[in-house]
Amino acid sequence: MIRQSPRFVKIGNVFGSRRKGQDVPQKKRVLVTGGAGFLGSHLCDRLIAEGSEVLCVDNFFTGSRRNILHLLNHPDFELLRHDITFPLYAQADEIYNLACPASPVHYQNDPVQTTKVNVHGAINMLGLARRVSARIFQASTSEVYGDPNVHPQTEDYWGNVNPVGPRSCYDEGKRCAETLFFEYHRGHGVPIKVARIFNTYGPRMHENDGRVVSNFIVSALRNEPLTVYGDGSQTRSFCYADDLVDAFVRLMATPDSVTGPVNLGNPGEFTILSLAEKIRAMTGSRSEILFEKLPVDDPRQRKPDITLAKTLLGWEPKVSLDEGLERTVLYFDRLLSETRGKPVGEP
Repeated sequence: MIRQSPRFVKIGNVFGSRRKGQDVPQKKRVLVTGGAGFLGSHLCDRLIAEGSEVLCVDNFFTGSRRNILHLLNHPDFELLRHDITFPLYAQADEIYNLACPASPVHYQNDPVQTTKVNVHGAINMLGLARRVSARIFQASTSEVYGDPNVHPQTEDYWGNVNPVGPRSCYDEGKRCAETLFFEYHRGHGVPIKVARIFNTYGPRMHENDGRVVSNFIVSALRNEPLTVYGDGSQTRSFCYADDLVDAFVRLMATPDSVTGPVNLGNPGEFTILSLAEKIRAMTGSRSEILFEKLPVDDPRQRKPDITLAKTLLGWEPKVSLDEGLERTVLYFDRLLSETRGKPVGEP
């Protein structure tokens, strides 16, 4: 079921009313913003599988119906088209706030709107959590560390962020969102969970999002050049989507005294050049590797210290990079086969 949310119009109890004395067991009601996106759709799958009722909220700027098509007829799933920069009225026991473009190509497309979804969207979702007494999870990012002077990055590091650069709409937007979450927690007692997400990959990534894994795989499958920025010595850590979603659910289930921020990612560190070579070999591609100028403020190193996640959540990634890349290559290979003859990304 799909609902269109008019601006500033109260929707009411999207999950339906519950009368006192009902004999049917009450399922946990979970609202996921950005639920039709890459990570959001995997989270919806996990929550549905665990028996929750899920309201997926997305404005489809980067999300796709393809990602949640298999859930549309599920009795515990509902889809609502809505932009969280405008207020939302719904009932929920838990809120996962994942709404925001997460790749430079998309968040730099409209930097003002990116800032709004991080700031206004956080205010609206925190206000909703306060009204309905819900726990709320914030999908923050490793980009709050900027181009770090500390390696690996720990949660007590304040970061090295350019506040006026082309990436600041995302970096500073997420930093401000964290501020808002902790102020609502301190000032209003809202139970919060803040996760700092490091590079993540897997099926359902947007094929044109400009992220390194999807870029390399799509180009390799097409035998097109793989573009490496700088000399390729900059490092990233790649976490498979299923591992990350498992950490989300574990963090949400912790006591209210656990607020975060908590680093979530895979501490395995790889250079961009080694990733390009790995994907080229894995796909049997004839692609050549091209080197171009490094973008402004592109981080030189990115690696999470996940000691806190291990301690608080009993969590660490299980899927190796080779295994995760194989699954992701298969996904994009099928996707390109379906879209052959028309531009990738066209419905």
